[in-house]
Amino acid sequence: MKATLASEARSATLPADAFTIVKARHPGRWASAIVILILAGMLARSVMVNPNFGWATVGAYIRDVSIVRGIMVTLELTAICMVIGIVLGVIVAVMRLSANPVIRTAAFAYVNFFRGTPVLVQLLFWYNLAALYPLISFGIPGVALDANAIITPMTAAILGLGLNQGAYMSEIVRAGILSVDHGQSEAAGALGINRLQTMRRIILPQAMRVIIPPTGNETIGMLKTTSLVSVISVPELLYSAQIIYARTFETIPLLLVASIWYIVVTSVLSIGQYYLERHYARGGQRSLPLTPFQTLKRFVRVHDPLTRKGAVK
Repeated sequence: MKATLASEARSATLPADAFTIVKARHPGRWASAIVILILAGMLARSVMVNPNFGWATVGAYIRDVSIVRGIMVTLELTAICMVIGIVLGVIVAVMRLSANPVIRTAAFAYVNFFRGTPVLVQLLFWYNLAALYPLISFGIPGVALDANAIITPMTAAILGLGLNQGAYMSEIVRAGILSVDHGQSEAAGALGINRLQTMRRIILPQAMRVIIPPTGNETIGMLKTTSLVSVISVPELLYSAQIIYARTFETIPLLLVASIWYIVVTSVLSIGQYYLERHYARGGQRSLPLTPFQTLKRFVRVHDPLTRKGAVK
């Protein structure tokens, strides 16, 4: 007992530099990484040596003109539908938070309808709208537009995906608005600022920190959801691949071509989403999350970074 007390007293009197700092070892981390690399290598070898994948055909069609046009249509649909979804989402979210029960109920009905039905059903509904309303007048006397001429496959795709996305975006925007302290709205009201200015200048800028990250995720989801419009003959990426393999009977290689392009585009969008989240995390975290390069550099380094004497780590 006396020896222990003496040792503790001696340790307390020693300066901090007298201790040897030993870097923690992680044998489990290295073992798991080796196992995963071995399994990944076996899977990659199996995929590459299997002739049924038709990699020569994949290489021949990866930059085909029809495929590239399909990618452009996919990107165009994604951009247009996300813009419609974001605008509708903000409007419907504000309506859902309205003090007027009629407006609040109408917004709830919109969200409930579009979230409660499959987006594929909605696309087919818009595509066959002419069966319900052959002539569209918008309630204006003298106006009688041919629905078959107005509701093209592209129009049906934009309506179906945009309106459906608006329902989901409204919930994201509503969550962002509710994350802002209610006291700020009360303070703005006490200063004589009306509700519209309070929402536009005070609430929404702060809510963006919550809204932006899931919006990036929704954009990536929208890119993949556009493949559903192939059922209404919109020439996007998957439909372009289907047209080619219906002619050449090379089904698997053409599906691989479409999959590779989806992975490439979603990877690019994921990188943008990561840095966007990192940017909006500045105000809420003391230290920003590491970039992939910084994470890799930290993983492979063998010693702690050099710092100036007396610098705060």
